[in-house]
Amino acid sequence: MRTYGKSAAFVALSVTAVATVLTGATTPQAVASANPAPALDWRPCATAGGPAGQECAELPVPVDYRDPGGPQLSLAVTRVRSDRPAARRGTLVVIAGGPGTSGVQRVTEKGERLRQETEGRYDIVSLDPRGVGGSTKASCGLDPEDRELVNMRSWPAADGSITENVSRSRRIAEACARNGGAVLRSLTTANEVRDVDRFRQALGEEKLSAWGISYGTYVGAVYAQKYPQHTDRWVLDSSGDPDPSRVAQGWMANMAVGAEDRFPDFARWAADPAREEAGLRLAKRAEDVRPLVLELAARLDREPRESTTAGVPLTGNRLRQALQMGMYDDDAFAEFAGLVQAARSTSVKPVLPAALAGPLPDADAAVSMAVVCNDVRWQGTVPSYRRAVSVDRAKHPLTAGIPVNVTPCAFWKDAPAQEPTRITDAGPSNVLMIQGLRDPSTPYSGALKMRAAFGDRARMVAVDHGGHGMYLGNGNACGDHAVTEFLTTGTRPERDTYCAD
Repeated sequence: MRTYGKSAAFVALSVTAVATVLTGATTPQAVASANPAPALDWRPCATAGGPAGQECAELPVPVDYRDPGGPQLSLAVTRVRSDRPAARRGTLVVIAGGPGTSGVQRVTEKGERLRQETEGRYDIVSLDPRGVGGSTKASCGLDPEDRELVNMRSWPAADGSITENVSRSRRIAEACARNGGAVLRSLTTANEVRDVDRFRQALGEEKLSAWGISYGTYVGAVYAQKYPQHTDRWVLDSSGDPDPSRVAQGWMANMAVGAEDRFPDFARWAADPAREEAGLRLAKRAEDVRPLVLELAARLDREPRESTTAGVPLTGNRLRQALQMGMYDDDAFAEFAGLVQAARSTSVKPVLPAALAGPLPDADAAVSMAVVCNDVRWQGTVPSYRRAVSVDRAKHPLTAGIPVNVTPCAFWKDAPAQEPTRITDAGPSNVLMIQGLRDPSTPYSGALKMRAAFGDRARMVAVDHGGHGMYLGNGNACGDHAVTEFLTTGTRPERDTYCAD
């Protein structure tokens, strides 16, 4: 799930001498291997609520791996050392999602639980990818309105028009091309994979184990394809379709199905009499919740409600975006139900979720777009996007056409930075996938494509649960046990398996 942390200062960097794209006959991996990673200078950075003994450092990485001695970026990295040295097996890297999620923050939140679950078998490490958190930032210099989440996500107009989306997407792409420079152009999955391997070298490890979550599963899959000899026990949690011709464009399109899969969970929750006491019961029958939400969104399209955030009303598209965020986790149901009740009320102002109450920081906006736009050239023309939105919003009204709408990637300059990696069955059989059956972001149907691509290299644990992010995230003891058993003993299910809720 995306999180938006505080901005950190830019690391001084000269970008004028850096090549604009990563092309050429010599592979960046081969060139960089001649320039070993420096040792890391660890310092204590434990915070209240985080793992005891957490340490942090900075890892320099080249902007362009073809020129390893050229301009460098600084990546924030973190470590939680094993508390049982005699039981230690190696190092486990947490690969956060997004693109744009902080790995350092993820370890702060989950590191202690992960250390306990794996019984001290690993040093637990992660990094903030380039452009994220404490790492060197990029910038597109976007106006605040263009950094509003509902605008960046390209929700169509109330009548289904995408005219404004086209204008905004072109303007954002042009601003990023004009202002982003070499750092922005370096924000790719391929470079994050190289950065993970440089981190491995700096740690002095021959192999890594991994827990990749969401977009981190794609990073993990590409790493396992590029560096199979450096993978130990590899866990991919909530995976998307790895189709190299579409990559993130395919992930977005699949979210319409994901929302349809997940919404019934919310509807049952919102119709449960147990919601009465908190004033969150939206309907007496689960089947009445969907039309209620859709009709409310349509009304807000016509008559937005003033919210508690000055100048930011609750519109139909803000309600729709809040629904998408609210389906990531059962614990978020109450916030969305409260927003719906406030929007229906004439006596209270709705309180917008924090992510919708103002623009994203410019650096966060830049990285979330740049990776998906740099990775692959998005397919489609303006007329084809218009037709796709018309069909998709009729078929999937919960998402109203956004999964197939035009984005800045349609106008992105110089994409792809290099050809995407095809995931195959070539490599060690050491991958365990865990996947919820009703994931609104990376639906089960897409994860099956990743599973098929890996062939006998992988096994999948399908969890009969909704939400995004399964391991240590939803309380399913069967799923958690399968992953923990694999990480601690190496024992993996003999075949794909199912965990009841």
